[in-house]
Amino acid sequence: MSDVLITNGRVVDPATSLDEIADIHLTDGSIARIGTGLSVAGAEIVDVTGAVVAPGLVDMHTHLREPGREDEETIATASAAAAAGGYTAICAMPNTDPVQDSASVVDQVWASGREAGLVEVVVSGALSKGLKGERMADLGEMAGSAARVRLFTDDGHGVQDALFARRVMEYLVSVDGIYAEHCEVEALAAGGQMHEGETSHRLGLRGIPAEAEELMAARDIALAKMTGCRLHLLHVSTAGTVELVRRAKSDGLHVTCEATPHHFTLTDATLEGYDPMCKVNPPLRPARDRAAVIEGLKDGTIDAIATDHAPHAQQEKDQEFSYAPPGLVGLETALALTITELVDPGHLTLAVAVERLSTTPARILGLDGHGSLATGRPANLVVFDPAAEWMVDPMKLRSKSRNTPFAGRTLKGKVLHTFFNGKQTVTAGEVVRGALV
Repeated sequence: MSDVLITNGRVVDPATSLDEIADIHLTDGSIARIGTGLSVAGAEIVDVTGAVVAPGLVDMHTHLREPGREDEETIATASAAAAAGGYTAICAMPNTDPVQDSASVVDQVWASGREAGLVEVVVSGALSKGLKGERMADLGEMAGSAARVRLFTDDGHGVQDALFARRVMEYLVSVDGIYAEHCEVEALAAGGQMHEGETSHRLGLRGIPAEAEELMAARDIALAKMTGCRLHLLHVSTAGTVELVRRAKSDGLHVTCEATPHHFTLTDATLEGYDPMCKVNPPLRPARDRAAVIEGLKDGTIDAIATDHAPHAQQEKDQEFSYAPPGLVGLETALALTITELVDPGHLTLAVAVERLSTTPARILGLDGHGSLATGRPANLVVFDPAAEWMVDPMKLRSKSRNTPFAGRTLKGKVLHTFFNGKQTVTAGEVVRGALV
């Protein structure tokens, strides 16, 4: 592997508290040196004057759809979309067909990710067999498999049985696993199409109350305290949940959480036009909840920004609102939405944004090769222009699906280059097909 010298970039690395104009020397897939005025004989020069060089982004919440729904997405297409969005690692959610509830399935997904070769595909495992919340999945086998599963979740289905949740947490303590919850009490949320409130009443749509999320979050925090299990709350969306996590952290509990770009960008008012592209789960909330999510990201209550990338075929979204499935694609817009909605308005510094998108997610998932630009570490990094504007065109997305509510919107922050283990997977904004292994 040849030497690469990235020159004149603003190097932002929260893990090492670095934020300065510098050069980075990459060799043999690793970061060799960071400094000013570096010179390396025979190296490929990549001049990134005016751009930011940061650790590659890490997504804790990606739906790859493979195996089972390759018409919506494949591991290869999702990997390409991730690389184009500046990601070097993504965590595959388990709601596939077959479900990722055994060592054989998680190892298949892991191996396919390695074959795609554009990002590291980290595999999550189901908490229960078939995501039914009844029988425990093969947690120990998945933790000890080639995929080395660390995070377990029934994402898409909140675990309704409190005793089952307790027993799973107790088991996960023994394998150093993370219990990740999709917080939703089905009895309160059943049949809901959007957030329950003034807008849902006006539109005549059945709502999902904030309490459906908050009650389960409160239960799981209590169980985490009881069992000592590490708890991660997926896609938090309400002010009440943010406050529950804030209190849990102040009490010293090992609780982390994530928020999505669409929950800090959009509100339930976006649904005035009954656009199925804006239908997500958990639903878009009112402005007060959006403000609470932003404040949680600002003060560190919310640890990570995760995409909840959920591809759907066009014919599934192109139907009456109540029949359309929830979800949107987000790998290629997450960084730009973070810059546009959080950094530019002054809610987050660029360094804190990188921390939420990369450093902290990597730490939670235990990915030592990601989230830092320290010398000697794998060369997993992204180069982006925070001032460059671009318009979201669904037909230009690398994902196999096009279901984004941001079509036609102009955003700031464009990925120029992505390096994965020293290989340039994206150059000048285009995925390098020769990077496939």
